[in-house]
Amino acid sequence: MNIKSSLLFSIIASVLLSSCQDKVDLLVHNGLVYTMNNNGTVVSSFVVDDGKFIAIGGEELLKKYKAKRVLNLQNLPVYPGLIDSHCHFLKLGLSLQQIDLKGTNSFEEVVTLLKDASEGKQSNSIVGSGWDQNDWEDKSLPNKDRLDELFPDTPVALRRIDGHALLVNQKALDLAGITVDTKVKGGTIIKEDGKLTGVLVDAPMQLVQNILPKPTVEQKIKALQDAAEIGFANGLTSVSVAGLDKEDVFLIDSLQKKGLLDMRVYAMVSNTKENMDYFLEAGPIKTNKLTVRSFKVYADGALGSRGAALKSPYTDLDSHSGEFITSRDSIEKLAYKLATTPFQMNTHAIGDDANNAVLQAYKKALVFSDDPRWRIEHAQIIDTADIKLFNRKVIPSVQPTHATSDMYWAEERLGSDRLLGAYANKALLEQSGRIALGTDFPVEEVSPIMTFYAAITRKDAEQYPEEGYLSQNKLSRDEALRGMTIWGAYANFEENEKGSIEVGKNADFIMLDRDIMKVSDKRILKARIVATILDGNVVYSNRIR
Repeated sequence: MNIKSSLLFSIIASVLLSSCQDKVDLLVHNGLVYTMNNNGTVVSSFVVDDGKFIAIGGEELLKKYKAKRVLNLQNLPVYPGLIDSHCHFLKLGLSLQQIDLKGTNSFEEVVTLLKDASEGKQSNSIVGSGWDQNDWEDKSLPNKDRLDELFPDTPVALRRIDGHALLVNQKALDLAGITVDTKVKGGTIIKEDGKLTGVLVDAPMQLVQNILPKPTVEQKIKALQDAAEIGFANGLTSVSVAGLDKEDVFLIDSLQKKGLLDMRVYAMVSNTKENMDYFLEAGPIKTNKLTVRSFKVYADGALGSRGAALKSPYTDLDSHSGEFITSRDSIEKLAYKLATTPFQMNTHAIGDDANNAVLQAYKKALVFSDDPRWRIEHAQIIDTADIKLFNRKVIPSVQPTHATSDMYWAEERLGSDRLLGAYANKALLEQSGRIALGTDFPVEEVSPIMTFYAAITRKDAEQYPEEGYLSQNKLSRDEALRGMTIWGAYANFEENEKGSIEVGKNADFIMLDRDIMKVSDKRILKARIVATILDGNVVYSNRIR
């Protein structure tokens, strides 16, 4: 075993027992501990007992406390447990049970994956996810013809990477009752030369979802546990899940209470009538690992599938400006309704028209609210004149890797003028005072390290472009880490229990093999999680034997 291997192993496995009867659970010392408290204090040691931080300080804690476990970090960096402020936790796990179409370079490659996955199998449906035509040489949306040839009798449904478009075959269209004359408000059924292409954007997708087999409870349990395992391996201790139905909220709650799911979850409940009627009557839910006090609303769709609602047409598609999923009037009515409740309104808004509608609705509804912490999820394309509508009552919840993923084609969609208010993380932070950072996984990779890197450099994994994309909106390292810790907790009304290493808070923290606050930009992406700790207990360790 080499020196590095020995060090990493000892951090997790070393147990030093004391003869003292009254022992705390854990003492960590000789580290580089970023507390992320208001002063940005960096210390070397802390003490954990009964799942909480009970003392923060220096090496003097070794003399003051006797512990069942003592960890000598030998100067390794420690940070609060990371929070993903916008993700699709259950969908990540369920996507592992589907055909993975991420990273495909052509539609023909998608077809090959479908053939390989279905060969010799009997199935009532074929479901896949993750395709992105922007990664293909032919960047036009795909057509169902090849699917019809290969799978004439089996419904096929392939979800685009952003979750806002679905490619289906004729069998699926027939079962869903979709024809050339079908119209669905809040989305688009794409046609060419008067014929269905098989591509559905936003609202019409539900017609197909209704005819596909629903995941079983057993499949959902496995999906949630798989997603938690992936999250812990990436340093996440809390996830803000954007859009859950009440039965999935109850499933998460039951698994957590039985000790079968450890990940902390902040649930944004989908704003269906059934969900809203139940939770507005029952009120918020608060346990040690679950918080339910927000509704997820969709103002519009996604930029990649041209479903984002823009003030003027897409530059690459004349006369098309996207479409609202929830109308302006409905957004405003919903805002007024929720303003008198303890629930947040967390609204997905991508296009500049959608962001304007949400900001205007929030402005009207929150006149008498002192601390609502309502959120705009994504806040992606904003008219520069509207940025001033953000304020301390409205929290931008953004995903830094969206900018570095979209930069290859965003100008083609938007034109150069609209980019002035696009992915404007720094400008939004200056207006709101805080910003919450996430990944939107499984749309993007489950990688808070990549989130941090993209936020401060505005570059992709290949370190492109050299100066950073729209570089005026880079965040500082301190701002980025706060967006992944204490500001993420604040955005969930949870800043008194998580998000920083402070006395009285949950003992959630991570160790890395290098200090991302100090190493060069290019070395940040080489950082690896040494351990993820939840309530003072190891839930992931990267032991090198």
